[in-house]
Amino acid sequence: MLHLRAAGVSLVLGTPADALPSVVHWGADLGELDAGALADLRRAGLTSGVNNDVDEPEPLAVLPEQSRGWTGLPGLSGHRAGRAWSTRFVPTAWAVEEAAAGGRVEVEAADDEAGLALRLELELLPTGLVRHRTTLTNTADADYEVADLALSLPVPPEATEVFDLAGRWARERSPQRLPLVVGAHVRENRRGRTGPDAPLVLAVGTAGFGFRAGEVWSQHVAFSGNHRSVAERVAAGAAVLRGGELLLPGEVRLGPGESYATPWVYAAYAADGLDGVAARFHAHLRARQVHPTSPRPVIMNTWEAVYFDHDLDRLVELARAGAEVGVERYVLDDGWFRHRRADDAGLGDWYVDEDVWPQGLTPLVDAVRGLGMEFGLWVEPEMVNPDSDLVRAHPDWVLATGGRQPKLSRRQQVLDLGNPDAFAHVLERLDALLRENDIAYLKWDHNRDLLEAGSGPGGEPGVHAQTLAVYRLLDELRRRHPRVEIESCSSGGLRIDLGILERTDRVWASDCIDPVERQLIQRWTSQLLPPELVGSHVGAATSHTTHRTNDLSFRAGTALFASFGVEWDVTRATPEDRAELARWVALYKEVRPLLHTGTTVRADQHDESFAVHGVVAADGDDGLFAVVQLTTPVTAVPGAVRLPGLLPDAVYEVTLQAPGDAPARRSSANPPWFTDGVRLPGRVLASAGLRGPALQPQQLLLLRTRRV
Repeated sequence: MLHLRAAGVSLVLGTPADALPSVVHWGADLGELDAGALADLRRAGLTSGVNNDVDEPEPLAVLPEQSRGWTGLPGLSGHRAGRAWSTRFVPTAWAVEEAAAGGRVEVEAADDEAGLALRLELELLPTGLVRHRTTLTNTADADYEVADLALSLPVPPEATEVFDLAGRWARERSPQRLPLVVGAHVRENRRGRTGPDAPLVLAVGTAGFGFRAGEVWSQHVAFSGNHRSVAERVAAGAAVLRGGELLLPGEVRLGPGESYATPWVYAAYAADGLDGVAARFHAHLRARQVHPTSPRPVIMNTWEAVYFDHDLDRLVELARAGAEVGVERYVLDDGWFRHRRADDAGLGDWYVDEDVWPQGLTPLVDAVRGLGMEFGLWVEPEMVNPDSDLVRAHPDWVLATGGRQPKLSRRQQVLDLGNPDAFAHVLERLDALLRENDIAYLKWDHNRDLLEAGSGPGGEPGVHAQTLAVYRLLDELRRRHPRVEIESCSSGGLRIDLGILERTDRVWASDCIDPVERQLIQRWTSQLLPPELVGSHVGAATSHTTHRTNDLSFRAGTALFASFGVEWDVTRATPEDRAELARWVALYKEVRPLLHTGTTVRADQHDESFAVHGVVAADGDDGLFAVVQLTTPVTAVPGAVRLPGLLPDAVYEVTLQAPGDAPARRSSANPPWFTDGVRLPGRVLASAGLRGPALQPQQLLLLRTRRV
């Protein structure tokens, strides 16, 4: 028996000599337990044989096997020409590293009859997150085809509801909830990249769990290609979470001595709802060595300002307007490279267009740098247009089944980075761009799914190899240019996962920057990612994607709780709007140390027409909250505004925060406390709350809490 503890979580493992480890308990911290108590805990959880079950039941191992009596989805699916399809792994070596907070177990195991060896890695991290992965090695003389390989973590019978996220382009990460019944709730991502409908975090929990209450067990597959997440309950009562890469037929065939490693799967338990789960993921991400530590700069992106209309004078004028309102990083979006006057040509030809930029990008870069801003550039290195010099020269570099090419999507195909020559070409072009220009930032896009993504002359399934090649490409660029930051932008908010975030510095949450949609998109993106990793921009008054019109205060107040930016032709804004935008930029610069280190909190609402969310400083002294009216409430005033996450016994002064007080200035029906604020303990603000304002739909009010 092994008991690992960290951050309020206990992970108790059974470590038998003749079987793979089993999870006896994963959940709330059990406190100090001696060897006798751990043995009794294991005995207390064992089941006896039931009718039609195996005569001698075994504890469910982290890699479930049919040979041990498991009737659900197996941990390993594969075969060697129809043989070795069922395994019985026996440990050959154990390595245990215990720490003051958490620890690590590594198990070597083998099935000599099947000709397979296995290495399991299971960790409890200091943040309370569990992560695990496994590596399978073929020890026989004949090939072995891997169809599926995934570890499982058990969840208790009290976990009766399943929660995950669905969505589509411009409406990414929409929540859905259903009962956890007998059977498997399977979420498969077959897009070749993390899609808009990927679950992000698959969670199960006690009935009615919300942001602030209920026990929750959850997982995230840290992989940017095809992947699968499963919540399964079998008829005998056991329930598990499992996840891993989704392999296409024949995609992984192991020759003698070859190995296949699964991606890391992260799992989080929390006793205090979805906010508790989010806090564990945020703490883990912020503790990484690759996590950005410098203040997240205010970005100006040119896309919704100029689209493909690249004119040096106009772009310089836009840069000047950005600098005047406080922009710190200027990003030239799509349209700067050869043949790119629309989105139907040029992808793959990563040379500065000589017709549009006869002196190269240098004049614009120099102007931007002279205004005190960094310069960034949009690229889409994994994609090609059929109308490109690259495809005309190398048609065999396109991912295809061999006999035909995939249907076009966004008038483009996918470059086969599993082809060493194609990989070398893209690496050389990106490296040259970064060497020849003073570029601090790449917006790395990826605008189509990988359908029929075959590689090589035979068109064999290539998503697995493509995903690993993209990782290698990013890793090598980061090695050569360690100071260049990279944003993962994939049709907006698609490729968002912890695999890509090991190699990038922020994600673009969605191509939709309508603040009404962004309120929901950002609310659920924060289930995995802290605000500093999520790009959000202030767009024009009328949204490019929805054609809905919103006040500047609502647009900017929504973008504030993220990595803030501007994507709007500010040169055409009124002087009043420019002045207000400058005030929002100044507020962002003031509060980004709070927003990007504090704890994200979300209130459970009785009325879905409005939402309350915010960030509370790690020491509890400071907080910033948004009260957001999304639609018309049923009642004239939707009710109390509860401010969660504050220290219960501390007294806070609550005041309006300018410039996010604009709705209050326009209303004659404000609560009395708006005038001078109030002073109340944290427990009162979290439970009784404050009388809410009578906001109009699509209005946002900022509240600041400071410990007295």
